[in-house]
Amino acid sequence: MNHSAKSVAFFALYLSGMGVGFIFMPNTLLNLLGMPPTTEVWSRVVGLLALLLAYYYMQAARQNLKPFFAWTVHTRIAAFLCFTAFVLAKLAGPILILLGAVDLAAALWTWWALRGEDVIEAGATTAVAPGK
Repeated sequence: MNHSAKSVAFFALYLSGMGVGFIFMPNTLLNLLGMPPTTEVWSRVVGLLALLLAYYYMQAARQNLKPFFAWTVHTRIAAFLCFTAFVLAKLAGPILILLGAVDLAAALWTWWALRGEDVIEAGATTAVAPGK
C-alpha cells in the first residue's frame, strides 16, 4: 500500500471509530463535543453513515483508487470549513473545529502523498488537488 492509500486507510479507521462510537455510545461522544444528550435515533444514523463511508474509504485504499483519494481531499477540507462555520455561527462549540482539524490534517496528508506519488510515477495524469 502506497502513502496515499495508507492515509485514506487511516482515515477509514478514524471514521470506523466515530461510527461505532455514535452507534453504541452516542451520548458519550455528544458530551465530548459539548452537545446535549439525545434519545433520538439521528446520532446512531450519523454513526451508521460514518461506518458506511469508512467502508468506501478502506476499499478505495485497498484498490489504490487515486481519483477517489483526490475527491476526499476536497470533501475533507470542506468538512473542516463547514465545521468552522458552524462554530462561528454559534451552532456548535469550539471543539467541533478540533474534530474538523482531524479531517483537514488527514486531507493534507493524502494531498501531500498524492503529489509525491505523481512526481515519482512517470506519466501520472490524475489531477489531485484544486488548481493543479
